[in-house]
Amino acid sequence: MPTVKETFELMPSRFKSDKAAGVNAVIQYDISGEGGGSWYATIKDGTCAVTAGTAANPSLTLAMSGQDWLDMLAGKVSGQMAFMSGKLKLKGDMGLAMKIGAMFGT
Repeated sequence: MPTVKETFELMPSRFKSDKAAGVNAVIQYDISGEGGGSWYATIKDGTCAVTAGTAANPSLTLAMSGQDWLDMLAGKVSGQMAFMSGKLKLKGDMGLAMKIGAMFGT
């Protein structure tokens, strides 16, 4: 099982540029608890770059615990279920949030 940090390091390699047509956004990820931290993905012109830290003005912010993040990536819980149960907090562009799964093949 990868660590939270490793999942963010792998993110650009899992990015599906064909699913991100027309997307120009910054997605902030705030992961709490063990192994947590902050990262942001910059999606622009069919590319994805992930940087550790906090973005100045993200289009969307996702916040959840490290264990819930790993469970979601492993397919144990869907993003929608995590959101509905309060494990995933979103702030910003909800339309963008709906596209994340397709863009990263989750």
